[in-house]
Amino acid sequence: MMTDMQNNFKEDVPEPADKGGRKEQGIATETNPRQRNFLARWMSSLVEMGLGEPLLRIGTNLFSILAIGIVIALVQGFYRQLEGSSSKTTGQASGPVATASVDSVSAPALDLPIIDGISRSAQIHTNIPNRPRQEITIYTVQEGDTVFGIAEKFGLDPQTILWGNYEILLDDPHSLQPGQELNILPVDGVYWEWLGGLSFGSWAEFYGVTAADIIEYPGNNLDPKAFADYENANIEVGTWLIIPGGKREFVSWSAPLGVTRENPASARVLGAGACDPVSGGAVGYGYYVYPTNKHYLSGFGYSPETNHNGIDLAGNEGEGVYAADAGVIVYAGWNDYGYGYMIMVDHGNGFQSLYAHLSALNVGCGQSVGQGEVIGAVGSTGRSSGPHLHFELMAGAKVNPFDYLPPP
Repeated sequence: MMTDMQNNFKEDVPEPADKGGRKEQGIATETNPRQRNFLARWMSSLVEMGLGEPLLRIGTNLFSILAIGIVIALVQGFYRQLEGSSSKTTGQASGPVATASVDSVSAPALDLPIIDGISRSAQIHTNIPNRPRQEITIYTVQEGDTVFGIAEKFGLDPQTILWGNYEILLDDPHSLQPGQELNILPVDGVYWEWLGGLSFGSWAEFYGVTAADIIEYPGNNLDPKAFADYENANIEVGTWLIIPGGKREFVSWSAPLGVTRENPASARVLGAGACDPVSGGAVGYGYYVYPTNKHYLSGFGYSPETNHNGIDLAGNEGEGVYAADAGVIVYAGWNDYGYGYMIMVDHGNGFQSLYAHLSALNVGCGQSVGQGEVIGAVGSTGRSSGPHLHFELMAGAKVNPFDYLPPP
C-alpha cells in the first residue's frame, strides 16, 4: 500500500527543473518554431498574392520618413539650445563692462613655440597698380629688332615708332640699325618739333588733333593755365611735343611713280641711275614671275601704314635677280634715298617694277629685257639690314606684289 501511495505522489508532483533552467528552455524551444512557421507561412502567402514587393517599398518609405522626422526634431532642439545660450550672453553683455588695464611689464610672457624660417615684416602700405606711362622712353635697338617687333614690345602701332624718330629712321623701316637710340612714345601718335610760323591750332589740325589735345596732355609738361588762348598758344619755338593720336603723311623716300620709257627723267631726283627717254622696246605680258629664287619674305612685307610699299624677298648675296616681266630699263644705278643699287623696269602697259639693294647690275639704261632674264644680283646696299631683294610693283599707285605674283 505504501508503494501505491508513493507512486501516486510521484504522479502528482511535477518533475523538478534541471540546473540552469533546462526545463524552461525545453518549453521555449517548443514555442519558437511555431512562431517562425506562422511568419513564414504569412510571408509566403503575401508573396503568392503579389503583395511582397509593394509592402517592402511601403515599409522602406515609412522608415525613411520616420528617420527624417527624428533628424528634424534633433536639429530644432539643437538650434533652440543655441538661441537660449546666445540670449543669455547678450543679456550679460548689455550691462556696463569694466575695462581692464594690462601692465605690459607685469604681464606674463607667453611661451610660444619658435618656428624656424624667414621672418617677414608687416606691409603697412597699400600697393598701387602701375599707372599708364606718360614719359618718353629711350630704347636701344638690338640685333634682330624690327620696327614691328619694337612696336609690339611697347604696345604701340608700328607707324608710331617711325613718327617718333624721323631724324633717325627718316620714315624708312630699313634704316633701323643696332645701337640706335629710339624715342618710344607713351601713346600712339607723333613726336614733332614746334617751329612756329603759324597758329598753334592750325599746326595741331595738320596732325588731326586739337590744340587742347596737345596742351593738356600730361606728358608734354605744359601748364594749361598759362595759355589764355589755346589756338594761339605762346609755346616756345623749338619745343618737342607729343601729339597723342596724331597722324601725318610719310616723307617719301621711295621711287616716284610714272617713271616710263618716254619720261624717265622724273627719276633724276633719286640719283645717278636715271636714264634718258627711250622709244620702242619690249612690252610686258601683264603677268609676273618671282624675281628671286626664294619665294618667301626675309624681312618686311607690303605695309603702307609703315611706309613700306614693297616686299623683301629672301636671297643670298650674289644670287640672281630676274625681271618679273618683259620691258625696258628706265633706271639702273645708285639711289640716294636708301635703295642702294637699284633697277626699274617699265613694262609698257602701265606697270613698272623696282629691284633694290642690289650687289651687282647686269643691265643698263634703255635696254630691253625679257621676262625671267637676269638683270642683277641680290645684295645689301643702301639702308639694308642684310642681303635680300626689295621688290615693288606700281601702276599709278604702289600695289602689293603678292596680289600679282603666282602662289609660292
